[in-house]
Amino acid sequence: MYEDFYRLTGKPFQLSPDPAFYFGSKGHSSAFAYLKYGVYQGEGFLVITGDIGTGKTTLVRALLDELDTGEVVAAQIVSTQLDADDLLRSVAAAFGINVGPDGKARLLATIEAFLLTTFQRGKRALLIVDEAQNLGARSLEELRMLSNFQCGDNALLQSFLVGQPELRMLMRSPLMEQFRQRVIASYHLGPLDQADTRAYVEHRLGHVGWKGDPQFEADAFVAIHRATGGVPRKINSLCNRVFLAAYLSEKHAIGRADIAAAVAEMASEMGADIAVQPALSAKRESAATGAKRESAATGAGRVGARPLAAITERIEQLERNVDGLLSVVRGIVEPERALPDEETRGRARSSKGR
Repeated sequence: MYEDFYRLTGKPFQLSPDPAFYFGSKGHSSAFAYLKYGVYQGEGFLVITGDIGTGKTTLVRALLDELDTGEVVAAQIVSTQLDADDLLRSVAAAFGINVGPDGKARLLATIEAFLLTTFQRGKRALLIVDEAQNLGARSLEELRMLSNFQCGDNALLQSFLVGQPELRMLMRSPLMEQFRQRVIASYHLGPLDQADTRAYVEHRLGHVGWKGDPQFEADAFVAIHRATGGVPRKINSLCNRVFLAAYLSEKHAIGRADIAAAVAEMASEMGADIAVQPALSAKRESAATGAKRESAATGAGRVGARPLAAITERIEQLERNVDGLLSVVRGIVEPERALPDEETRGRARSSKGR
């Protein structure tokens, strides 16, 4: 819709990952360097983590586009709670290996034969597992066992694991010690800072022929960053809504007020999937606070209550829950503070006697 109005050649803020729109922010450039380093090493595991929507999949697809298919045979799978045996079959399918209903031993032998043939042809095999936080400990162990396949001193398979921060928690398990020893490098991909947020928006627009229409006011980029926290997918969602509203109003300039209006509209529709309050003006924040107080006095929570008030209440409830959990944890890990040992009490009585 708005693409024609603003004379753009395509959709600048589509949500599906597209390596053509890859933006090398400071964080993404570092992560990409780690991936290339991993490819150069040709062995072990490389782990990339990041929160939802930070651009991990786009990063991986950009790497796949850059790989020399004459040197590397790459396969990618998306983990969806695969158990160990299903994972092995998914690996085989990703590499185009035909496997029958035979047992695990036969399946492993078939995969090893394929990897050995690939190596003898002068190529390396690379497996990329996306959404790897869904893997269980047994599935990770199966991947580690695959990394044992060798020809002389050369590893036959290298694996990249890409997932959400829960993947790191899984790898910290005492049961994962052997696996951790095979990890050659890891990197956590964070959100964009304010400068990179602006550069990211302009990069995507420039990719589809943006010539400055609509024009962005300086405070618009500040509001976009505050509202989205610098998460690329949230930036795409917000900017897509902002452009649609600007098109419907036939506007050729976008400012902070336009960002705030789009944020409030999205919050009312989707339960505030993006950070709403930082993007609002002080006047709007004051109005939201007043609405919350009025709602509390007349029976908060009824249909029609302002979404910002509901969001604030949810945040406060979460904070109370966290405080309660911290109290429980302190009571578990610090019992000695509440009950000093006999030696400590003796020193205290001796000191008091002096």
